[in-house]
Amino acid sequence: MEHIKDVMTQNPTSCDPSTTVVEAAKVMASEDVGSIPVVKDGRLVGMVTDRDIVLRALAEGRDPTSTTVGEIASSGLETLSPDDDLDAALRKMASSQVRRLPVVEGDQLVGIVAQADVARRGDDSETGQVVQEISR
Repeated sequence: MEHIKDVMTQNPTSCDPSTTVVEAAKVMASEDVGSIPVVKDGRLVGMVTDRDIVLRALAEGRDPTSTTVGEIASSGLETLSPDDDLDAALRKMASSQVRRLPVVEGDQLVGIVAQADVARRGDDSETGQVVQEISR
């Protein structure tokens, strides 16, 4: 059985809660990702997505040059441990309707795992079912 530590991206790009929405959007564009962990002193405090930027900043008329990711990021996140197995990742992604999950040891961010990382290694039929659930 493979574990999250075998497929996760280690030391993912993250941003501080004080990072502006514009700066976070630029990082997302340069990294070609739709979400970035928000980290303070190594501790995961949230996750900001391109959708958060659109719905919680732009659609509300906030100034993206002064609004911070700490103001709009999602908190109370589902996380994984490096020792969790791939099935646990798929179940959490499906129940949370997300394609990426942060990987933590204690409260320290150590990686991020994407649906694609798990799908490449997992059982094809189960992965297909989970992808459908996430995409609903």
